[in-house]
Amino acid sequence: AAWPRDGGGAATAAEAMGQLLQGAAIASGLLQLSPDGHPATDLAHSRTLPDASRLSPDPLTALCREGARKLIEQAVEAELATLLAAFAEERLDDGRARLVRHGHLPEREILTGIGPVAVKVPRVRDRKPGAERISFTPSILPRYLRKAKSVEELLPWLYLKGVSTGDFGEALAALLGPDAKGLSAKTVTRLKANWWSEYEAWEKRDLGTRRFLYIWADGVYFKPRMAEEKQCVLVIVGADEYGRKELLAMTDGFRESTQSWREVLLDLKRRGLTQDPKLAIGDGALGFWTALREVFPTTQEQRCWLHKTMNVLNALPKSAQARAKGHLHDIWQAGTKAEANVAFNFFVETYGVKWDKAVAKLVKDRAELLTLYDYPAEHWKHIRTSNPIESTFATVRHRTRRTKGCLSRKTGLAMAFRLMMSAQKKWRRLDGRNRLPEVISGVEFRDGVRHIQAAA
Repeated sequence: AAWPRDGGGAATAAEAMGQLLQGAAIASGLLQLSPDGHPATDLAHSRTLPDASRLSPDPLTALCREGARKLIEQAVEAELATLLAAFAEERLDDGRARLVRHGHLPEREILTGIGPVAVKVPRVRDRKPGAERISFTPSILPRYLRKAKSVEELLPWLYLKGVSTGDFGEALAALLGPDAKGLSAKTVTRLKANWWSEYEAWEKRDLGTRRFLYIWADGVYFKPRMAEEKQCVLVIVGADEYGRKELLAMTDGFRESTQSWREVLLDLKRRGLTQDPKLAIGDGALGFWTALREVFPTTQEQRCWLHKTMNVLNALPKSAQARAKGHLHDIWQAGTKAEANVAFNFFVETYGVKWDKAVAKLVKDRAELLTLYDYPAEHWKHIRTSNPIESTFATVRHRTRRTKGCLSRKTGLAMAFRLMMSAQKKWRRLDGRNRLPEVISGVEFRDGVRHIQAAA
């Protein structure tokens, strides 16, 4: 459509917005053109796109919601058509169809990431007497669904960021629009109770049929929200024989003491993790490594290069940090252990004279920092840091200022559990999964490559 020119046909702001939205609706399929090129009437609602002057203050969001509503309606109708087709041949004694449409359930709103979307679910009527009644529940719209999963996953982040229950309505209105409803304080309290029940059931699950080759461990502190300063959440993530990463353990501990970690590892063993993992990855916290050597004595150790880099750089003046960071990268990015040792020696000689404390932090874990070279090169990107845990909590754990309304032990654990369960769905499987059977059988790797011993 041609844009009206200045002069006799000058467009008002409302008319211009109407044309823009009309074009977007035509492009997205929400509005069709008639044979003469004019917008056709919307057959489903017997109306054309409303004039922009009567649109909501956020017409783009309103258009997105309308598009979402129509897509949901189409998906539900397609699923219903499949159900009706499956029973189309079944007839009553008088020849009538057994299963027929029977109106709609009352309209309800689903709170989504773009705000509330109104939906209506069609009903069916099973005319066959005495038989098990057939009903229709769309797979994307279960009964009593009021919130999309993406909204529920937002709640733990709001909590751990310092937003109290009473402020959820205001926060969600800012994120999802002023019409966001359904998350009152009572609703949030009920959700927290459900999450705690899920956490307790998850904590008791059996691990006897699983084999985990790699484990990542870290202690996560939520200073703004946890009720006790010294309380932290101990987290262990594992990678199984198929390369899938999974949350194995999560509990609270007194700092990262040996006893706290010992209890976590012994609980894993009690629930069926009887075979020692091949490799454990973590930072330099002594409590975990001491407990690991007691519970899983054959497990090798790999220090997290991310934590080690931060610890070393923090002991250097700012003027030297950028250059030193590049030299640290030269170590763990080396293609062979020999090249890594050359880069390691260079760092020690370059910075050891002026900043011996920074170098000491690096040297004390030298062997454990280079363990990765004894494993397949395809796995190096996964095993040189505790990234599955670190990245999940990064934006939360860096908060240092305490806020009002500290979390109780139960709420803190439930929130952290929900965060990890949400993140777990997005974790990548290990690269080089064909190497995992070789790792299990104890094949020797040198510089990331399988080593074949020459015959005598």
